[in-house]
Amino acid sequence: MRKGNGYRRVKKSRFPASLFVTYLIVLLLMCGVHTGLIILSNRENWSKVIQVIVPVAYWVVVAVGLTLFTRRKIMATYEEPMQNLAKATRIVANGDFSVYIPTLNTSDKLDYLDGMILDFNKMVEELGSIETLKTDFVSNVSHEMKTPIAIIKNYAELIKMDKITEEQRKEYAQSIIDASVRLSNLISNILKLNKLENQTITPEVEAYDVCRQLCECAILFEDAWEEKEIELEIEMEDVAMVRADESLLELVWNNLLSNAIKFTEPGGTVAIRQISKNNEIQVSVSDTGCGMSSESVKHIFDKFYQGDTSHSKEGNGLGLAMVKRVIELLDVEIHVSSEEGKGSTFTITLPSADTANNVSGGWQ
Repeated sequence: MRKGNGYRRVKKSRFPASLFVTYLIVLLLMCGVHTGLIILSNRENWSKVIQVIVPVAYWVVVAVGLTLFTRRKIMATYEEPMQNLAKATRIVANGDFSVYIPTLNTSDKLDYLDGMILDFNKMVEELGSIETLKTDFVSNVSHEMKTPIAIIKNYAELIKMDKITEEQRKEYAQSIIDASVRLSNLISNILKLNKLENQTITPEVEAYDVCRQLCECAILFEDAWEEKEIELEIEMEDVAMVRADESLLELVWNNLLSNAIKFTEPGGTVAIRQISKNNEIQVSVSDTGCGMSSESVKHIFDKFYQGDTSHSKEGNGLGLAMVKRVIELLDVEIHVSSEEGKGSTFTITLPSADTANNVSGGWQ
């Protein structure tokens, strides 16, 4: 068994050679005793009937003893562990993931059946974690959907009232539109995340200019940063060719920029920086927002996690979960640094496609 899986070197058989040597020695001794009985019966002139009965009775006892010993050994060594494993499997099949089977030997004397049990326990533990995540996911989706649906219902009922002004009617209608957009975005993000997690998307890696892509993504948020009077700083080279899936990375940049603008207070700064280093391209998105605690940083890629609940109405906590999945699909690195009250920085390192064509530039 591989040590990388947490196992030591294991025995290949549950019936060691010493057991068969013991059988051989016992049988030889029994044959010697049989020979001794024959010699004794001849010397003592036992009757012929007794000379027949005694060896037969002796071998019956020997055969019964060896049979019972062999059966007990098989039961203890193989039958009972396999029956316990089969019983545990049925329990898991019925949806109970709290099952745990102890190994038969200590960690320094593991055999292949112990390895099977350890694999089974690990599988059940992971299935239990998946089931928990599934339950939490459904619960969170239900909660996230309930809020906009309730808003739509409440404001629709208000619009039906006769004694409201035209201005109020427009305000209620806009609230319904906003809630509908939020619900639509939630469903869209759930579908995207589901597609990413089920690996129905195969990355189409090709060389392209990431600087161009970053500028295009930044322009999409022009209205948002102007509305909050956020200063956008862009520091990058004229051209930076990377090898990656352009459409998947666009999803990453859009989510990082959306979060940076969302968590930056009016009058703050959002910065996009790109540098070429050691045949790699590093892109960072920084903000001067509220920042995060070290505990929040540990969970920011979890589905529906929102460390700053004051901005929860502006998102659904799925953006960074999608970023993480894309990063995993593309097999690239992401680093997060954040400090409460001072902002956050997300840095992604990508493989360079053609560093020779990168031309140093300044602030764009």
